[in-house]
Amino acid sequence: MIRKMRRLHLANFNIAGFTYWDGAEAWERLHIGTELRLVREADNAFDPYAVAIYLDNLKLGFIPKGQNSEISKYLDMGWKDIYEVRVQRLAPCAHTERQVEVIVSLKEATRRTKTLSA
Repeated sequence: MIRKMRRLHLANFNIAGFTYWDGAEAWERLHIGTELRLVREADNAFDPYAVAIYLDNLKLGFIPKGQNSEISKYLDMGWKDIYEVRVQRLAPCAHTERQVEVIVSLKEATRRTKTLSA
């Protein structure tokens, strides 16, 4: 029997800056449920808590300012594998800054077994 991994909702938001990055290039590849990736940008001149959102090597934009400080702190500490980021809503007729909404969930911790040497 396969056990489904549990997730806990953390946040949802529209991708900020979608207009200015690779959103148009990625649009055809985005679908409800598409998995995305978070990348911390600690050296971002506009936001000290900047967290970019990627589809493969295409930068889609950022977690909006004001919603990124906690996630950025965990990423700074190396906790990148605790997040699951997926496209939640696509609105092609909306303003480009409101076309893609994502949901961020916390993934259930996996249990690791330790092997002891004899």
